[in-house]
Amino acid sequence: MLGRIVQTVAAFALLVYPIAVYVGLTHWDTRTAALGLLVLMVPAALARFGKHRSSQLKAIAFVPLVTVGLLGLSAALDDAGFVLFVPVIVNLGLLATFVSTLRWGPSMIERFARLQEPELSGAKVAWCRLWTWIWCGFFLLNAGAAAALALLAPLGWWTLYNGLIAYGLIGLTFAVEFVWRHLKFGRAPAEALPASQSSGGTNR
Repeated sequence: MLGRIVQTVAAFALLVYPIAVYVGLTHWDTRTAALGLLVLMVPAALARFGKHRSSQLKAIAFVPLVTVGLLGLSAALDDAGFVLFVPVIVNLGLLATFVSTLRWGPSMIERFARLQEPELSGAKVAWCRLWTWIWCGFFLLNAGAAAALALLAPLGWWTLYNGLIAYGLIGLTFAVEFVWRHLKFGRAPAEALPASQSSGGTNR
């Protein structure tokens, strides 16, 4: 129960981070805001690092740890730039995770697809790899946009993109891939189902 609560707090902390940055930097000085964000992000760092131990997920496991490091630098140097670069690190961590599944396999989208259909044809595996590459491109572009906003844009623009628009783009991309995959793959073939299900329960 405690572990689940910590995981929920960690997910919430990452979700509301852009809004928390905006509130912190518009109401307090940089050092105070960074210290407050540290209090928010330390549980996320501990929870994520404890959860993801496999080699292919180490990149995303280290994202909250790097975030804590950036916040610490921001507090120590009284520089808001480190705070604003956290979304860049998050996207690069996700990019590294997806790329690692392409390198060592199975690809990230193939893992999701096998939950729907355990046995995939070569064409379907290739389709999953293509969509994993698409996600890699998305995270790379998203990291670039976040970096440009952190360096060049007002805080309000940075918050709007990272706290709303980026989440909308992620949701849209996920929905397109999910619906397209289900339409393309359809239902799992009968031979992949347990015998009791494929026979329709007639042998009773």
